[in-house]
Amino acid sequence: MNPTGEGAAADDRHALLDHRHDDHSHDDHDHDHGHDHAHGTGRFALGPWSLLLPIFAALLLRNRIGWFEGETVRLWATLFVSVCVQAVPFLVLGVVISGLIAAFVSPDLVERFVPKRPLFAVPSAGLAGMALPGCECGSVPIAGRLVSAGTPPAAALTFLLAAPAINPVVLISTAVAFPGEGRLVLARFLASLIAAMAVGSWWARRNDESLLAQLRHEHEHEGSRWSEFIDVAARDLVHAGGYLVLGAMAAATLQLIVPRSALDVVADNELLSILMFAALAILLSICSEADAFVAAGLPQFSLTSRLVFLVVGPVIDLKLVAMHAGVFGRRFAAIFAPVTLLVAVASAVVIGQVLL
Repeated sequence: MNPTGEGAAADDRHALLDHRHDDHSHDDHDHDHGHDHAHGTGRFALGPWSLLLPIFAALLLRNRIGWFEGETVRLWATLFVSVCVQAVPFLVLGVVISGLIAAFVSPDLVERFVPKRPLFAVPSAGLAGMALPGCECGSVPIAGRLVSAGTPPAAALTFLLAAPAINPVVLISTAVAFPGEGRLVLARFLASLIAAMAVGSWWARRNDESLLAQLRHEHEHEGSRWSEFIDVAARDLVHAGGYLVLGAMAAATLQLIVPRSALDVVADNELLSILMFAALAILLSICSEADAFVAAGLPQFSLTSRLVFLVVGPVIDLKLVAMHAGVFGRRFAAIFAPVTLLVAVASAVVIGQVLL
């Protein structure tokens, strides 16, 4: 589908949405599958948070377990706890705001302020991400609702990428994790915004709404707005907290288990460092409100390579790929994920070389 005029584009979009609505009764199984991903209850959500209880139980009982007497293990526990303690306040603040947005902010509000022309809609949607702070897990269903409401897909996707990366909570947490490194905060903001707008502009030029034909709709929440807020905030806290634990464990393990000489070899090679942090961002799937503290826990690496970690993580990782496939369809995710990854890495490297 490649309409040449705005009127034709709008007609085609409404026809596509009507077609999705007609097919809704024949897609119950897929609908529920997408709903599970959007709410973080799929297979990617079970593993991480299931680690919380045994880890914190082990920390509480550490004085009674002989295995914790080793100096190396104590140092590992100290590094692990320090990352978690610094990150948890921002994680809690982020999921609270995310819950408030889910319960009280309608996608119509965003749509009202986003122009219909892609030329203006993409930068407007990118900057709108600053006004609605929240975890990347919450931005995916919001973007899906925006597209369903008639917002240009390019603008909705720009918002999806920008909101979890440039909002005030994320920028403040980055400043706290990297004291005295205001240039890194600025670099994160610029690189993330540029990446979001670049991907949005690419989608506007592609103008292939057939990839959104499998757009999934969320079930409406039954009950009061406050019950929805509590449900969303509690779920996101447990979900994102599990990934934070994994990230803190990985950072502490890299510092102590991996030989210092091996880390130094990677740290001395900028290309290897960039590739490593891009891979870690995808695999660890850490919430954007807490990822800066994990990056700060690896000080031997360059700021540019750690900037790659901070830019890639909020826009593409394992859980986000699953959520994109659940909300927008697998064909969309298969194209959107590699493009977003390449653009995010390139934006971070360029901005890092200029500012850092």
